[in-house]
Amino acid sequence: MILPALAEAENPFWRPIKYSLFPPLGLATLAAYRSPDDDVELQDQHVEELYLDDSPDLVMIQVYITNAFRSYRIADHYRQRGIHVALGGLHVTSLPDEASQHADTIFLGPAEESFPRFLRDFRSNVPQKAYTSSIRTLRNLPPVRRDLIKRDRYLVPNSISVTRGCPHHCDFCYKDAFFKGGASFYTQAVDDALTEIDRLPGKHLYFLDDHLFGHTKFAGELFEGMKGMGRLFQGAATVESILRDNLIEKAADAGLRSLFVGFETFSTTNLVQSNKHQNLEKDYAMAVSRLHSLGIMINGSFVFGFDDDDEDVFNRTVEWGVKNAITTATYHILTPYPGTRLYNKMEQEGRILTRNWDLYDTRNVVYKTAGLTAERLKIGYDAAYREFYSWANILRASLGHESHKHKLKHFFYTGGWKKFESVWNLVIKTGNLNHMRPLLEAILSKVSRRQNNSICPL
Repeated sequence: MILPALAEAENPFWRPIKYSLFPPLGLATLAAYRSPDDDVELQDQHVEELYLDDSPDLVMIQVYITNAFRSYRIADHYRQRGIHVALGGLHVTSLPDEASQHADTIFLGPAEESFPRFLRDFRSNVPQKAYTSSIRTLRNLPPVRRDLIKRDRYLVPNSISVTRGCPHHCDFCYKDAFFKGGASFYTQAVDDALTEIDRLPGKHLYFLDDHLFGHTKFAGELFEGMKGMGRLFQGAATVESILRDNLIEKAADAGLRSLFVGFETFSTTNLVQSNKHQNLEKDYAMAVSRLHSLGIMINGSFVFGFDDDDEDVFNRTVEWGVKNAITTATYHILTPYPGTRLYNKMEQEGRILTRNWDLYDTRNVVYKTAGLTAERLKIGYDAAYREFYSWANILRASLGHESHKHKLKHFFYTGGWKKFESVWNLVIKTGNLNHMRPLLEAILSKVSRRQNNSICPL
């Protein structure tokens, strides 16, 4: 089972630490369906050199858009040697005709139900060309094969996913195409999720779910069950869910210390055009204030290149993030992924400039822009990262908190993440990444709750 490296791994600005965070959880999940007698190996090219001179009975490759060409080369290599190759993942589901040219079998959509069927067919020498599933459930999943994960090569080996999909349907999001033909959002049973959490060593967890708060009842019961487990965790949620009821307080009591939040844009026009209705008429500053009052750090996600964006969108976005003490910011250039409504619309309008999937990394402009030139969009995107992560702005944002502990946490977390690349590279090369986990846990330690009045509106 292979996760090929993304194309950006060869970029001169590649950050090895960014791709040494999480193990390939999807492949480890599917590996649990293999027979106990099977000899299974899991390779992740982001953290190890691939060994391709073996002769297994079956090769399974996970394909994302920016590793698609590399995945196809690996697949072709094995197929030329008469080895059965199966491809699955987001890109395969979006472009099955393209992927099927490089595979003996492809998987469309989630594979928790279809992969066991394939294994039975494969053992009977009657594997099908394509497998899809309309049965969407996480009930009675076998335990993830974490024994296949090389824990010492990841900063966050305790990644976990207790839901699939998302209840929202943004036009630019890949996930709608992936879950087409069945439920697009579903959860584990709470007891099963808590059992999986209990299997994980140490304190720190990272929920890779697209929207951990997406099902209010499930999330509330999950957080209630986690209280007293002594966990520190990170995850992702929407502005709407942060402002809803007292769910965020329950998460904080259970150990939530950092949250990825999709703000994306401040423009109502852009939100409407991208079908991101969950952010409409929501008070971003109020959501930030609520998180800060609970001592929760924020990774804000922002997208540049919507049709309503103007020349000043970069400065406005950076300044808002700094003034509102956002801990880290993830900026993206709008990217029309194949299979999304955004891609289909732009293709109909003749706006798609290239089908070189290596460039679909949210760092490059791959479509005809409207409000901004492609050159200005790229320059503004790069400048936004430089400005937000300048030492001056890291310090200014850190001082936006009332608690001295929160100020220090912010400063060291943001500075450590972006300003010590050579240190991270050395830690990775010397095989000491696992020794950094206690430091991460220390930075994520609890901040006493207090009112935070330092929030600034847009």
